[in-house]
Amino acid sequence: MVAMVLLSSTGFMNAQHQIEDLQLTYGEELDNDGYKILKIFGEKNDKIFALALKGKKDFALKTFDSETMQIIGTYSIEFPELKDKDLDFEEIYMLNNKIYALGSVYSKKEKTYRLVGTELSEEGVLGNGVILFESTVDKNSQRGSFYYKKGVNENELLIMHTSYFKKEDAFKYELKLFNDNMEEVFSDIDKVQFDDNKKDFDFNIADFEVNFNGDVFLVTNESYRDKKKKEKVEKFQVFAYKREKSYAKEVIDIQVKDKEIINCELMSTNQNTLKLVGFFSSVRESGRANRNLRGVYEGTIDLTGATEPDMHFNDFDYETKEKLLGERKAKKDKDLKPLYRIHSLIEKEDGGLLILSEYAMVIIGDKSGIGPLGVRPITYVTNEIIVTSLNPDGSIAWTNVVAKDQDATVTELSFNIFFIGSSGNVAVGAGFAIPLTTMGKGPEYLSAIPMYEDGKLYVLFNDNKKNMGVTDMDEIKNMGNYNKAIPTLFIFDENGNLERKDPEEILKNELVIRPGVFYRKSPKDYIIYASRKREDKLGRLKLEAEASK
Repeated sequence: MVAMVLLSSTGFMNAQHQIEDLQLTYGEELDNDGYKILKIFGEKNDKIFALALKGKKDFALKTFDSETMQIIGTYSIEFPELKDKDLDFEEIYMLNNKIYALGSVYSKKEKTYRLVGTELSEEGVLGNGVILFESTVDKNSQRGSFYYKKGVNENELLIMHTSYFKKEDAFKYELKLFNDNMEEVFSDIDKVQFDDNKKDFDFNIADFEVNFNGDVFLVTNESYRDKKKKEKVEKFQVFAYKREKSYAKEVIDIQVKDKEIINCELMSTNQNTLKLVGFFSSVRESGRANRNLRGVYEGTIDLTGATEPDMHFNDFDYETKEKLLGERKAKKDKDLKPLYRIHSLIEKEDGGLLILSEYAMVIIGDKSGIGPLGVRPITYVTNEIIVTSLNPDGSIAWTNVVAKDQDATVTELSFNIFFIGSSGNVAVGAGFAIPLTTMGKGPEYLSAIPMYEDGKLYVLFNDNKKNMGVTDMDEIKNMGNYNKAIPTLFIFDENGNLERKDPEEILKNELVIRPGVFYRKSPKDYIIYASRKREDKLGRLKLEAEASK
């Protein structure tokens, strides 16, 4: 039985690769101390900061010299106990040059799930912890999860906790915004009741967001089938909490007819608008949704007026379906399977959007072993990326495909396999991420790093060297051993025309980029992490369009 679940050169450095306009440079080899870098989360005072893990629970702060990228120090993160209970490591963030480590703990006696934020010095010294959440939950197995969104200005942190109350047929969510001192700026809490008698009922907290003004947004979608009227009812809403209005809750209703919303991603723009982007499904005459992906939609909310967005629903065209499904199914106008997630949203220079939708799936295998310590194989799959370019008015400019075939398998303890943000017909689509304890074992080699400049989209990923020059989905071979992968670049111009660029020379034992671990300093400047077996290095990835001209 197998379960399937749907699912970012100096004199001391040497250039490893130049692929077209992308320059990759690396520092010196890092010492092999058993730690694997999980996250690069900031740079300040000529230091790079990263989170690392050794074993199952030994989390550490690592600091590196910004120029040489050599290690400065490794500092174990050991939370103090809270009410005689150990905190489980959750996340780490840098807000306005201050580092905060977050940990959680469940109290069985009080049925309370707490989140604690603790400031961390550059030398790994923990300050006094602050309780950020004390959420009452139903029981340990339904304590839910915390989700995080860092502010655009990197000086605020938006956190949401969700949990399910089975006996009450209710789903609770609690939303809080914290400033760079971990002081609460805003909070809201709600408990949504469900009617189990409704046909094809679904409720989804799709996404949440904080913009450059410090305004907070949450988007939810409740849907069911009205059997008598033979209609699909969609209660698609955005809750807006604006700083200038003292975070009073505004409800923005979005009208959807004869379609089903599959998911939604929020994106705040510099024009003080809020973009809503996602997939939709067609609906039969009976009111039953087909559930497969018919196309992508886009809506824009003008935050100066909070009016209902002008929604645009775009079907996937024949050419895209032919690349993904084959000629026979494309001619029959078949829809895509619901196995794609929004990988990235990029605001174009003309005011339109680039939507990168990646095929993503998690396959959970059978448990082996006896008792609670049995283990399961988990396979992460990240295949092709559909690139959709939207005009400023929401219509499609062009669509193309990044052809790739990637997977990685890890083994995890059965009681902590993977958090699935759902319970029955209730789901949380916000903040999907591979668990921290799984990173460092293979999944971080998957997916891609997109960059955009002067109307061109660059998509960098790891690929099988046998795929050099290949752009056709039908001819792509699986990446296989990611330790032997090569860096590959797909380039799309402003009209969607595709070029594939591979290294001119395949170097023996060259480093392999880990697209799951990077820090975006600017749209054209990234700090990256690369490996070759036991050899690890930090590096810089820069987009330099002038370099190839």
